[in-house]
Amino acid sequence: MDIREKLLILGDAAKYDVSCSSSGSGRENTKGGIGNAMACGCCHSFTADGRCISLLKVLMTNYCIYDCKYCINRRSNDVKRAAFTPRELADLTIEFYKRNYIEGLFISSGIIKSPDYTMELFIETLRILRKEYRFNGYIHVKAIPGADDALIKEAGLMADRMSVNIELPSEMSLNRLAPDKSKAGILKPMGLITDKIKENKNELTLYRHAPSFVPGGQSTQMIVGATKDSDRQIINLAEGLYKKYSLKRVYYSAYIPMNDDSSLPSIYGKPPLLREHRIYQADWLLRFYGFKASELLSEERPFFSENLDPKCDWALRNFHLFPLDVNTASYEMLLRVPGIGVTSAKRIVKARRVAHLDYQTLKKIGVVLKRAQFFITVKGKFLNPFPKREKFVEANLEIGAMPRLGGQEQLSLFGNNLLEASYGNSLCV
Repeated sequence: MDIREKLLILGDAAKYDVSCSSSGSGRENTKGGIGNAMACGCCHSFTADGRCISLLKVLMTNYCIYDCKYCINRRSNDVKRAAFTPRELADLTIEFYKRNYIEGLFISSGIIKSPDYTMELFIETLRILRKEYRFNGYIHVKAIPGADDALIKEAGLMADRMSVNIELPSEMSLNRLAPDKSKAGILKPMGLITDKIKENKNELTLYRHAPSFVPGGQSTQMIVGATKDSDRQIINLAEGLYKKYSLKRVYYSAYIPMNDDSSLPSIYGKPPLLREHRIYQADWLLRFYGFKASELLSEERPFFSENLDPKCDWALRNFHLFPLDVNTASYEMLLRVPGIGVTSAKRIVKARRVAHLDYQTLKKIGVVLKRAQFFITVKGKFLNPFPKREKFVEANLEIGAMPRLGGQEQLSLFGNNLLEASYGNSLCV
């Protein structure tokens, strides 16, 4: 099998892993080396789902000794298999870089022979790129659960970012759909990477030229909709992972039916893209807006609304806290107003130090008044008169709601193409 055919097979097989990013590392070029890893990231190409990236995203192999029921590459599936050698993958990366196709590499893999053997293939690939080719571009590599700690540490010294996919939100779900994996086995390398990153930061404060360990941090991925786990379970787990392991990102992937198995949702079902989108919005609220998972969902309400984004939903359930006067409200409360994002909240706090704000100024600042007008006042006055009833406001905030109020077009949060929005973007304003 030639390199091109391997690339077609293994590049396509890697599309289900969404936990990749081309940012977060500032690896500088060395004298005589090639490539850079910029902390801001570089975007030169587009994936099939619309994300702009600059990485060669590929599997080392789609051979796998595991039989995860949701995975297309599970050992019991009759699919065309292929495998790169470390030399082939390193050469391919360098050739693509020279042609300006990519700025870095995202490498994952099925488990071939054993976790240790798979990690050794990763390490050899990274060694060729870093030592022989002196490649300084961005590299994201998977840490394989069950691999020896020494191998993970060695890979971390050459990678910019690592990730360990937790896959499913609960131990019960893992036992049912991925019997070869365990929650403890997944969290162990995640904890190891976290501890080594902290140690390395302390070391770099003392020894400026000490080698960096995973400077771009680590991430993980969860599948949404393959099990009966609720949105509440998923978002609670994400909150715990951010706090305990200091993850850069938790990625969410709507379950795509690929295997015919009684343990899985119907193969004829559609991917729960709206549900994935809502969880991404909630994740943004946790990371940047000061929300807690317990505020967004409860035992009585374990799933997010289909018609309202999590921030609007929270605001309506806490309608008694509004309206807020934008000239006096705290920064923390401004962040909780639908239609006001992190940037606009900072601008409001800064601008009101020198002058009282009016609605025209708020619009220039970037406040989405179609949403915010129901929750804010300026000098005690609303932008437009409206019945102060929660049901009325909810009706005007729901997806597709397009009534008129005071001559202004009302909120349609995402237009006619909700699912074309880029998942993970800050759509919580």
